[in-house]
Amino acid sequence: MSDELTVDVRLLHSALDKARESRGLSWRQLAKEIGVSASTISRMANNLKPDVTAFAAMTTWLKMPAESFYVGGPVANEDEPDLVAQLVPLLRARKDLTGQDVEYLEEVIGAAARRFRAESESRSK
Repeated sequence: MSDELTVDVRLLHSALDKARESRGLSWRQLAKEIGVSASTISRMANNLKPDVTAFAAMTTWLKMPAESFYVGGPVANEDEPDLVAQLVPLLRARKDLTGQDVEYLEEVIGAAARRFRAESESRSK
């Protein structure tokens, strides 16, 4: 693996697409809401990286940490972040979930993740 840190453009574009669909927005509406040009998002569909300002605007709009979209470099060599910690911003950003729904899903996903981790650890012993 390269030591160069870069952005997973396809993952970022996919996250934007899911959020766009859940809000019933067109690509142009999404771009306007984020504050970037529609051509920036269009270029991402062809795996071209957005500039730093557009990347920051997109991750801020998604309410997701920029690190969620990093690949390569020293960040990739660290332990995988907690699954629930990664999913909570996505769950909270959903307009169709109440705060109580998010808390319930956090508990369910957390319990499942702990079980999977325990089973994996017991198999590796």
